[in-house]
Amino acid sequence: MIDRISENQIRDLLNGFPCVALIGPRQVGKTTLAKKIRKEYGSSVYLDLEFQKDYLKLEDAETYLHQFEDRLIIIDEVQRKKDLFPVLRALIDQNRKPGRFLLLGSAGPELLRNSSETLAGRIAYHEITPFLLTELPSRYEVDDLWMHGGFPDAFLNQKYWIRWMNNYVKTYFERDLPNLGFPADSITGEKLWTMIAHYHGNMINFAELGRSLELNINTIKTYIGFLRHAFLIRLVEPFHNNAKKRLVKSPKVYIRDSGIMHYLSGIENIGQLQGHPKKGASWEGFVIEQIIPLLPANRHVYFYRTHDGAEIDFVISRGDIPEVSIEIKYGSDVRPTRGNTEAVHSLKTSQNYIIIKDEEDYMLSGGFRVCGLMTFLKKYIPD
Repeated sequence: MIDRISENQIRDLLNGFPCVALIGPRQVGKTTLAKKIRKEYGSSVYLDLEFQKDYLKLEDAETYLHQFEDRLIIIDEVQRKKDLFPVLRALIDQNRKPGRFLLLGSAGPELLRNSSETLAGRIAYHEITPFLLTELPSRYEVDDLWMHGGFPDAFLNQKYWIRWMNNYVKTYFERDLPNLGFPADSITGEKLWTMIAHYHGNMINFAELGRSLELNINTIKTYIGFLRHAFLIRLVEPFHNNAKKRLVKSPKVYIRDSGIMHYLSGIENIGQLQGHPKKGASWEGFVIEQIIPLLPANRHVYFYRTHDGAEIDFVISRGDIPEVSIEIKYGSDVRPTRGNTEAVHSLKTSQNYIIIKDEEDYMLSGGFRVCGLMTFLKKYIPD
């Protein structure tokens, strides 16, 4: 088993909150983590709401759960029983001791809204991501994770990677997303995800997507929002720090798991990836997804671009103050462009990096540090 960074973070949250929710896409390892942590408790209760016998136990949830007030209660696939949250609130208010409930869910907008409103102040959320580079043993190469993505079953059994991805994508749109309330049919949903792979690393054009799928722009935005809340795509908003500058307003879009992005783009191996026109955008998205889970909770991420040509791939801010600028490069030319320099000058960031494919670490004139991804994650991640 590969140890996850999230493990200690979950333990810490259980020591501070009566209810902790592990959220993230299906097959990302939530259940495995929960069962590992469960072993540390003398006695606990585990319910998987995909099983009818466990689902029926919560027909009268208050009576059933009240019996186990002194135990950790783990409820898997909690999104299948949305009326459970008011009961949890009542039970927690009767006894607010930490570590009472551990909820697992493939969160959709409705689940997040229900739990946030009902359990406000009582619940802590923790997102479980696919494998991170910093979690992997040294026997694995960066290219292994970049090419295949970080879903445990896909990454650890790469011989069957394409079959796994094919089943995962189809099952998500035929069963999982409809169960979460996704309003589109499976064919439309899969088409949209494939089209987003084409936009990966670029600003999203809602109107163009709408025309291609013969849907109005508001419907497209609803679908995009749903995929974002289901942790399948990421929208990175542009940073606005100067009302006088002509800044772009559309967000950039990324398929969050690089393996899924490659599958949707028809890329089947690292050789094809290295020769593919989307390799630079793919590397950019991969780097971003490795950084974000390691950032402190009070950081926000953006990109920066003006109509005058100033641009930087990734900005990390503390509140509304930009602190870190990152340009992500795949090719051999690591020099910052004039647009990069202008962006850093405008943002006034104190730390400026160019993250490259090779593991190097040196300074350039102009205040940019060039380094590899692993070097950045181990030495320069903001604290």
